[in-house]
Amino acid sequence: MSQLLPFLHDEPLPPSRNDRSRIRRTMIAVGALALVLAVVWAVVTVRAVLPTESVSVEPGTAVTIVIEPGDSLTAVGQRLVDAGVLLSVSSFIAAAALEEQSTTIGPGVYNLTAGLTPAEAVRALLDPASKEPPLVVREGLRLTEVLALIAANTGISEADLAAAAGDAGQFDLPAWVPDRLDGVLFPASYPVFSQMTSTEVLGAMVDRFNIAANETELEAGSKRLQVTPYEVLTVASLVEAEAAPKDFRKVARVIYNRLAAGQRLELDSTINFALGTSTLIVTEDMLATDSAYNTYRNAGLPPTPINSPGQAAIEAALKPAKGDWLYFVTVNPAERITRFTASYERFLEYKAQFQRVYAEQVAQGLVDAGPSAANPSQP
Repeated sequence: MSQLLPFLHDEPLPPSRNDRSRIRRTMIAVGALALVLAVVWAVVTVRAVLPTESVSVEPGTAVTIVIEPGDSLTAVGQRLVDAGVLLSVSSFIAAAALEEQSTTIGPGVYNLTAGLTPAEAVRALLDPASKEPPLVVREGLRLTEVLALIAANTGISEADLAAAAGDAGQFDLPAWVPDRLDGVLFPASYPVFSQMTSTEVLGAMVDRFNIAANETELEAGSKRLQVTPYEVLTVASLVEAEAAPKDFRKVARVIYNRLAAGQRLELDSTINFALGTSTLIVTEDMLATDSAYNTYRNAGLPPTPINSPGQAAIEAALKPAKGDWLYFVTVNPAERITRFTASYERFLEYKAQFQRVYAEQVAQGLVDAGPSAANPSQP
């Protein structure tokens, strides 16, 4: 009983904790309601001032959109809306979220139709048939061939491309590359975009070459070989022109062995480059060509790469096979079977084998006939 005495007095009791909790909950509820009302008011107000979304292109009309490198799905959605393919960006994002493959939508030119549903637009962008084929630059093309290929697949003229290529200093070339684009228009697949300039197209190829040069550690590798990076690139172009990929490293070794021995390279590929031809057979007149690229008459490497080598050829030039070979002959042109030897007598045997097989394959229509059968391949 004595423990209750302190509470037996006439003063008012302190407020109940339960009362404070009820008040707090009431205030939170009122605040939340106010917040909801504010958000609703803001949405209604903003929507009232926004323009009504509508398709400006007749549904079913063919449209073309260009997705640039680095475009996010939001940017892609906006391009679709701008082209009249869809009504809203948010609907495209929502549809893309339901499609696992949507992250593979990449840069390129797409042919679509206006008035698609968001899900249809996603499927259309994932359909290879909707995408314009990219510009594919294969390994071993000469500079003039690359420019012609670009012109044939874009709206850019060969004259504009040649003018841009002639001003090589404007591109991001490595310091060890002279101001010319021979060998550095890297073979790869490139998306072609509308309104691209000649400088932009060529610049993309140079940039891709820089990536390959870094990946192959071209500069460091050339130091180990005690040659310059540009000489490695030139050897790679010869390798690309002379053999099948399975023999790249052996051909590179032959080239380095002949250079070390002070022998002329005597490569038909350089004669063809000098004359702008492509033949398995070179004539005596062709061998007499007065050109710095005639490796039958001039010692050492040609002054520049003769084509744009791919990464495999560059790697072969950096890491040649081990061997004492000084000669090689492609004894079966149709199947690109090449024989290697350090013996001149064995080389003559391979040469005779080439002549027999070549004549048979020409008769069968398996290979094109050259101007003459006097000189087969590389001595």
